[in-house]
Amino acid sequence: MKIKQFLEHHHIERNPFAEEDAQTDPVFKELCIQVVYHPAWDKVYGDPSEPSTAVVFGEKGSGKTAMRLQIANHAEEYNRTHPDSKLYILHYDDFNPFLDRFRQHVGPRKKADKVLAQWRLWDHMDAILSIGVTGLVDRVLGVKQPSKMVHGDVDTERLDQMDRHQKRDLLLLAAYYDQSVAQTSKMRWERLRKRLNFGVWGTQVLPAVGFAWTVAIVTLLIAMAMNGMNAGMHSLWLYPLLVALGWIPWVVRFVQHWSLASGVARHVRTGNHDVHALRKILMNFTRSELTAQPAPDKDRTDDRYELLAKFQGLLQELGYHGILVLIDRVDEPHLINGSAELMKALVWPMLDNKFLKHPGLGLKLMLPIELSRFVEREEREFYQRARLDKQNMIRSFQWTGEALYDVANARMRACAEGGAKVDLSDMFDEKLTHRRLVDSLRSLRVPRHLFKFLYRLLVDHCNSHSEAEPQWRISGETFESALAVYLRDQDSFDRGVGAG
Repeated sequence: MKIKQFLEHHHIERNPFAEEDAQTDPVFKELCIQVVYHPAWDKVYGDPSEPSTAVVFGEKGSGKTAMRLQIANHAEEYNRTHPDSKLYILHYDDFNPFLDRFRQHVGPRKKADKVLAQWRLWDHMDAILSIGVTGLVDRVLGVKQPSKMVHGDVDTERLDQMDRHQKRDLLLLAAYYDQSVAQTSKMRWERLRKRLNFGVWGTQVLPAVGFAWTVAIVTLLIAMAMNGMNAGMHSLWLYPLLVALGWIPWVVRFVQHWSLASGVARHVRTGNHDVHALRKILMNFTRSELTAQPAPDKDRTDDRYELLAKFQGLLQELGYHGILVLIDRVDEPHLINGSAELMKALVWPMLDNKFLKHPGLGLKLMLPIELSRFVEREEREFYQRARLDKQNMIRSFQWTGEALYDVANARMRACAEGGAKVDLSDMFDEKLTHRRLVDSLRSLRVPRHLFKFLYRLLVDHCNSHSEAEPQWRISGETFESALAVYLRDQDSFDRGVGAG
């Protein structure tokens, strides 16, 4: 007997329980993202008109990634109905590129714990700004495949209305944080400069003066030689010095920009900067345009907060009143490899109340349950700095048996043909009571285990009957035996000795 045959008998067109990861689950992304919610949804999502932070701790498979995708989906829907006060959505869930670059900066041969011991809040801020700025530049330039880590668009009319100071801010942010690999940094920055119609004639004054001074000295030498003024020719060694005097202002400017470029390349440890290319880019700004401007060239958060504020100002000009940062999958980077201690080293610098409560910034942290145990063991200084009591914290992303039953029903109805009314209970023998079914689902704890178990149960049932003699209801004995086997496997997974 085939699973497809069994499901079609119950008016279900596709298997609702075949997928386990929300990231690649078409049933969830296409059919259930607007209808299946965890009971804590309202607290985590909040009010999109006032972006807020939420910290969620949940075990593997509890639906953290599903909630991240739901938050992004609902925020996009909010953007469609509020074009003048949208949310700029960032997915900060792939840490590998940032951790790889960071490790190259602090020591590629160091062990993971030594590397992450040097990770600081400003490294997170640099990474978030890199994601946001790269995505924005992609959309300003209209590239065919913009960064998928950003959800947002750019109104070209608003873009063209920016003044020179705002264009300067965008170009500076692009110089520091644009990490696209589609082109060289210099070529991409030049494309952005031309798109913004940002003139750089003022930066050509010093090289023009140096060139004119050189031409004047050479012309003087030629004139002296042609007129037979040999007295002046005896001191030829003075003329290179005179030429050099004309280039001193340009050389001073060159050294200043080289120093700034070197500082940025050294202190933006999550980025990949070529000092020579960055120096060339910075030479396109006049001295007055760079004076008193923040730059990420020191190990501190002050400059990053100023740069974040500039980025928010640019986004506000483009119709975005807030930034939503969705943080997930902190256990997956290869440098961390599931280690709770290394996850803590990565996440803890971010738990700073000033950052988490930054105006116009909403961070949604989807964290593994293992980290909640570290929170319980922290001292007073940590609680004063993090102020988790103000961060909409969900200590455990739990599911009741009733909630899991509703999730299973919602998926079945989403996959039902012609909107047929289906119920999970209809698939089981009448001897298996509704109460027993709900109590059994409670022991599975999270949606991922629910889907795995129900899929395995369908396989066991269909393998026990032939197509010639199909059985359209799963017996209580099959249910109980499959549940016992699955719970044993689940326990092995929890103890770290099974695949789950």
